[in-house]
Amino acid sequence: MMNKKITTLALIAFLLLIIFVGKNFASELSAYYQKNQDPGKIVILIDNKIFTSYRFAANQKYPYFFPVNGPASNVSLTTDTGVPYNHHRSLWFGCDKVNGGNYWQEGIDRGQIISQGPVIVKNGPDSIQIKDTCDWKQPNEAPVLRDTRDIIIMAPSDSLRFIDFSITLVALTDIHIDKTNHSLLSVRMKKALSVAEGGTLVNSEGETGEKETAGKEALWCDYTGEHFGIDEGITILNSPSNLWNPSKWFTRDYGFFSPTNMNFLEDGLSIKKSDSLTFAYRIIVHAGKLDHAEIQNLYEKWIEN
Repeated sequence: MMNKKITTLALIAFLLLIIFVGKNFASELSAYYQKNQDPGKIVILIDNKIFTSYRFAANQKYPYFFPVNGPASNVSLTTDTGVPYNHHRSLWFGCDKVNGGNYWQEGIDRGQIISQGPVIVKNGPDSIQIKDTCDWKQPNEAPVLRDTRDIIIMAPSDSLRFIDFSITLVALTDIHIDKTNHSLLSVRMKKALSVAEGGTLVNSEGETGEKETAGKEALWCDYTGEHFGIDEGITILNSPSNLWNPSKWFTRDYGFFSPTNMNFLEDGLSIKKSDSLTFAYRIIVHAGKLDHAEIQNLYEKWIEN
């Protein structure tokens, strides 16, 4: 009888331990933020480690995310000094040739996307939500565009990070954007992860590298490489609700990729005053290599929701 009682108590203790460990495991994977002492940066932490920062200082060309740390390495997979194109800032949204203004390359005198100050809407434990409003303007002139952006960051597993980025552009005057390859959501991978350094670039159609993917339509693109002996990568999923779907892609073997049709519109794009355009993306930051079926499954689950 005594042995049976001890066995029962041991079983209960074991089950409680499983529940306790399971809860701790879940909390370790949750995301939360802290506001850095730097007033132009919000730092997002996962398991008390920096995942990314949303940078919005008044002297920047535009808001951007840096670092974008890998789940396994805890080192950024992106660069914010993308030599020889120093205007490539990690993970960002911008556009050149907007009513003659340049909201992409360096030089605030040619145009700047100015954050009005992001608001932290949700502070963990399972996700972070940030909202921001930005004005697109040249010095001493009225803004031509105003964007509102909704950012949701999640950590669904120890090997995956999601950044859901939605942006609505409202025309404050009649807008014309000339044909340009400098446009919309973009990622610049660090050199070590680029195709030029042995990394892989693949799209939803199974095409690889700049030669096969540049200018091609695809639902998503993935860039993966090895650093510090670890395979890690970033996938951009393009929403079916976007203006172009599937989108054409601007890709480069040196580490750049972006879903945009703007470089393929001979007459550019016009937006009437008060009209708006919304773009939505999911950026997946992953440890290990994801095969085609795994990424497609993540894409299909995303669009279902």
